[in-house]
Amino acid sequence: MSKITIKTTQNPVILKFEFPDFITQNESFEFKNIDEAKNSPLAQQLFYLPFVKTVYISGNFIAIERYNIVEWEDVQDAVAEQIETFVDNGGIIITVDENKSKKQPITVYGETTPNPAALKFVVSRILTKNAIEFKNIDDTAASPLAKELFSFPYVKEVFIDENYISVTKYEINDWNEITLELRSFIKQFIENGGTVLDESVITADTKQEKQQIKNFDSLDTISQQIINILEEYVKPAVAADGGNILFDSYDPKEKRVKVILQGACNGCPSSTFTLKSGIENMLKDMLKDEDIKVEALNA
Repeated sequence: MSKITIKTTQNPVILKFEFPDFITQNESFEFKNIDEAKNSPLAQQLFYLPFVKTVYISGNFIAIERYNIVEWEDVQDAVAEQIETFVDNGGIIITVDENKSKKQPITVYGETTPNPAALKFVVSRILTKNAIEFKNIDDTAASPLAKELFSFPYVKEVFIDENYISVTKYEINDWNEITLELRSFIKQFIENGGTVLDESVITADTKQEKQQIKNFDSLDTISQQIINILEEYVKPAVAADGGNILFDSYDPKEKRVKVILQGACNGCPSSTFTLKSGIENMLKDMLKDEDIKVEALNA
């Protein structure tokens, strides 16, 4: 009998169903629909449930993201029982593609950023849709890769977005001493099936909430315009430099826009210039208001 343990996650719409043993070998899978789940008969069966939005399979668990038509407390026991019955009857969780070699060759190369303390390692595949920053090893529950990177004594911060990893270093080493070691480690870790980011356990901290702007519709018109300008004109530019910018707040009395800088942008000597001469001027021009000020809230 495969006894399933139900575990909540930081995200209320995602629930984990844990097995007593590992069900995958150093691989993670994410299925958004029944067509994507061709190599997982179990995931395909789960998609027949109308509330199943996404299925994650990794390590010793299956995590399911639900649509809002149900609450987990009403259906979680039935889902656990369905998974148990499927497995106990010999159902296959994941089929291994014998034609696919265990190693999946990728390329990784280093790119300089405007911040001399940060280097951007670009990978030849998409890593995540959610930008996420790690300030220390205690924050890395969602990223086994970031956790391993913090074992290098010169790694200060890690930022992961789309197809790259920005690493910020302490001053004890020069980049020419450590770039090859970091590049090789990242390449080997990903090629061997290591998990870069487990989207199902991303902590819903305040910065992540800000980034998703879930309360966008309830914001004032000026704040909405500022967010749209940042998203359309500023984010692509700072992403190219290995960083990210998040809207924090707008004070209509002081006409002060507060933002959060992440990745290579955080602590960059040129970031103040970028804020004042770039973003601030852009907002003044596009919002037709010369009194707007931009301030960075950085930990």
